[in-house]
Amino acid sequence: MNIFVVNSGSSSIKYQLFRWPNQQPVCSGLVERIGYSNATITHKVFTTGTPQEIQRTLALPDHEAGLREVVALLTDAEQGVLQDPAEVQVVGHRVVHGGESFAATTEVNDEVKAEIRRLFALAPLHNPANLLGIEVAERIFPQARQIAVFDTAFHQTLPEKAFRYALPEKLYTEERIRVYGFHGTSHQYVAAQATAYLGQPETRLITLHLGNGCSAAAVHNGRCLDTSMGFGPLSGLVMGTRTGDLDPSVVLHLMGQLGYSAEQISALVNKESGMLGLTGLSDMRDITKAIEQGNASAALAYDLYAYRIRKYIGAYAAVLGGLDAVVFTAGVGENDVLVRSKACEGLGFLGIELNEEENKQRRPGIREISQPNARVKVLVVPTNEELEIASQCATLLAR
Repeated sequence: MNIFVVNSGSSSIKYQLFRWPNQQPVCSGLVERIGYSNATITHKVFTTGTPQEIQRTLALPDHEAGLREVVALLTDAEQGVLQDPAEVQVVGHRVVHGGESFAATTEVNDEVKAEIRRLFALAPLHNPANLLGIEVAERIFPQARQIAVFDTAFHQTLPEKAFRYALPEKLYTEERIRVYGFHGTSHQYVAAQATAYLGQPETRLITLHLGNGCSAAAVHNGRCLDTSMGFGPLSGLVMGTRTGDLDPSVVLHLMGQLGYSAEQISALVNKESGMLGLTGLSDMRDITKAIEQGNASAALAYDLYAYRIRKYIGAYAAVLGGLDAVVFTAGVGENDVLVRSKACEGLGFLGIELNEEENKQRRPGIREISQPNARVKVLVVPTNEELEIASQCATLLAR
């Protein structure tokens, strides 16, 4: 079964093709700068042993033009992996926000699309692009079953005491203001991988998705009990350009005393803050270099970033009533030695003891970086959201 996974952004399309049940992609790619005359496509084929990469720069007026170029690459006479787009039986779509409507992977129909559209207000930067990707795929792959996998679905197991805010009741019952959480596909994937690695029937995990966006989750036996992102993707951990947890009084002060508009505040907390705001840099690799050069602001930013992670580890150990493993994943979590070291610093009382030599090693697959006799395992688990989407599509169709 050919499963084509699509992650449609506002000006991009990320994709992978799986020949299921083979969990290694046949090809993958990224279309960027859609809507511009210098859009780019990077397409990789993995069927020949040595990955073959094709790069193109061209004008792509819209997502449909971008996806049709991808189909042309998929069916290319020399390097294509399909003879006809009709060979795609399933298209799996990442959809960021499912609200309370979708607690599981769902096959797309008119009602599902209408609900995704209704949720635009909760994810105005993502859901419109995700729905556009679905509608374009329906036209290009009319024979395929379209399936939506929601980032928020994994967090729908949160108990009410964890997902409610202490606001007037009607703001929840009428406006559905509550914790939704994000990065759910990643948290679900690495939690399952860590559980299989540990070989235990019951597990208490803290999963840390650390990329440009960052979130933590407390996962008990595969069920999410709490997560750091809330109504939107701003709360919780410090991120590349987002504040993480912020006293709402700061927002009121910015509006009332300094004259900030809602638009200015949105730009400030989403695009101008986090590590960028603290250091002028948003890429952790650049900030690490700045620390090595003696930059005090960069050193402080790393301390602040790691301090926030430690706070959530402590809080979620309490939520779980104990802990079996801490799991680092995503671009920063998988690759940043210093972040992992600082995040685990001083947590020996919880049973978290890092093996610094193992922490410095770079190896593929799951890595254990805790001391051999530590009570709590510290794991690095590479995330694979596209594989998780493909897997959830296959599971849904097998029912």
